[in-house]
Amino acid sequence: MIRIVPILMAFIIASGCASHKPDTDDFKNRVKDRFKTDIRSNGIKLFTYNAKLEMPDDNNTELAHRERINQLKKQSRSKNSKRSIYTPDLSDWTEQIELGLSKTLDMTGYCREGFMELSRMIEVGRAEIRGECNEGATDEDRAKFSS
Repeated sequence: MIRIVPILMAFIIASGCASHKPDTDDFKNRVKDRFKTDIRSNGIKLFTYNAKLEMPDDNNTELAHRERINQLKKQSRSKNSKRSIYTPDLSDWTEQIELGLSKTLDMTGYCREGFMELSRMIEVGRAEIRGECNEGATDEDRAKFSS
């Protein structure tokens, strides 16, 4: 019984960490986003949501990049190691982008009845989602969101 308690506690702690949902505070002051609207003459409401992860402006970023490149070169030269493709885990970043877009749409009231996603580009440190609102533009929308 005594051996089960530490294992059970570790499981509870691990499951609590795994269920953490990304929040805007996770990337606080690090994400710069832009929301651009485009209302066409026929009433179609389009938008583009861009986000960029701001990196520190110090030399450590350049140093870390060079170090990573050197590691990849060493791996590719090694006869015993198989060549692997580096695929970053973008799941947290993707959730952050979706959360940011959702909050932006809620705050602005731009797509009141939802939207259809036209395109999505998510890479390390930057993202863009383009969409079309399900509802047509009203006169109020034209006055509020005209460029």
